[in-house]
Amino acid sequence: MQNLSPLRSQYWLQFVKQLSHDIVAVTIPLYRIMIPTIILVKVLEEVGAVDVLGMLIAPFMAGLGLPEEIGMVWAITLVVNFYAGLLVMFSLLDPSSLTAAQMTLIGVLMLIGHSIPLEGKIAQATGVRLRNVALFRIVGGYLFAWILHQWYSYSGHLQGPVQMAWQPQPVDSGLPAWAMAQVESLFAMFVIIVILMTLLKLIKIVGIEKLIQWLLRPFLKVMGIGKEATNITLIGITLGIGFGGGLLIREAKTGNINKKDIFAAVTLLGFCHSVIEDTIVIMLVGANLTAILWGRIAFAIVMTWLMVKYYEWASESTRDKYLIRQS
Repeated sequence: MQNLSPLRSQYWLQFVKQLSHDIVAVTIPLYRIMIPTIILVKVLEEVGAVDVLGMLIAPFMAGLGLPEEIGMVWAITLVVNFYAGLLVMFSLLDPSSLTAAQMTLIGVLMLIGHSIPLEGKIAQATGVRLRNVALFRIVGGYLFAWILHQWYSYSGHLQGPVQMAWQPQPVDSGLPAWAMAQVESLFAMFVIIVILMTLLKLIKIVGIEKLIQWLLRPFLKVMGIGKEATNITLIGITLGIGFGGGLLIREAKTGNINKKDIFAAVTLLGFCHSVIEDTIVIMLVGANLTAILWGRIAFAIVMTWLMVKYYEWASESTRDKYLIRQS
């Protein structure tokens, strides 16, 4: 028994070393993408580029039965994040003037199309083309909102005034406050990555990883996602692209996941990620839960299936040019 103690110590030392290596391998590439992109987004916001985007988007809001002001709201959401979009919405108009159906459409636009520069760059680091990510999230968000608008207009569903349980409070917009908020967010992300990587190691050791793969396999198989990407996809769906994308970047560099699986996983996560936190926030401002959760999941599955079928049909040169780098 005494001889086992050094072996155990050596095992746990190796465990900690490998875990530390994995944490660094995920965090450093992610920060190299996030920090410059966060600064770039702030610059674009300050020079008025987002205002121009809002004016370009505004006319398309009429096709969804939404006020033109929502064009600016979605522009902020696309470039920054949906928390910023919500703040702008509450400053531009009285949300109580909206119907529950309209708030649901706004929620759908925000949930599918947000933080494109940042999340798009993370996806691009896995090999997926940035224009593909941006196009399908923007067009996909608008398409899903348009489908819901047709249904609500036809059925008369959710036409009563929106009922909000929460609304965001204004925050200090000064540069020091913004910088401190970014540092806090990056630190919080590092803490979550440490916890996440530790849990992934442990569930792999005790065999839960195989159980998760077995349970999710039928659903992901429909979308062409292999078992190697199952855990990463699950993390991205529940926690967000930052975490799932960070793991995908590492796996893409090591070659442990094939191109098709990476493309399918990134496509699915583009349409449906962070389903817990994001969904709760949008639900609290009055959006319909069925549409923003179950409807979004169903839409994401269908769109991912279609995109994977296109990937399988496309030539290698087309894939390389428009979908994902082949080398």
